[in-house]
Amino acid sequence: MGRILAIDYGQKRVGVAATDELQIIASGVATVHVKDIWVFLKDYLEKEDVDCIVVGKPTDMKNRPSDSSRFVEPFVNKLKKTFPHIKIDRYDERFTSRIAQDTMLAGGLGKKKRQNKALVDTISATLILQSYMESLNRQ
Repeated sequence: MGRILAIDYGQKRVGVAATDELQIIASGVATVHVKDIWVFLKDYLEKEDVDCIVVGKPTDMKNRPSDSSRFVEPFVNKLKKTFPHIKIDRYDERFTSRIAQDTMLAGGLGKKKRQNKALVDTISATLILQSYMESLNRQ
């Protein structure tokens, strides 16, 4: 069984999270600058067995594509073309950044660490992955 990789794609940074080989635990992997994501993914996928890549799907409160969809959709299309042997899924990413901030606050992180946007992106990717895994278990 391979890992599930989750991506929280943003205009500047990309949060990445992955499961363990048994697909039980979701953990943050990294936050990568958007210009470096393709090199990162190529290296990661050469080293790790990945069954599925889940990309956050930005939607508004009425379940319509949000403004950031115009950046995410081209990325997803290129992802499908670049790695055609890997399943690509989408999962709702609404509120993940807010929940990440709340999680850091509840975890007792200081103000300076909570302002670290790279950490927020990694936690957001982990939240997307955890929610995706929970949805699989409900099915």
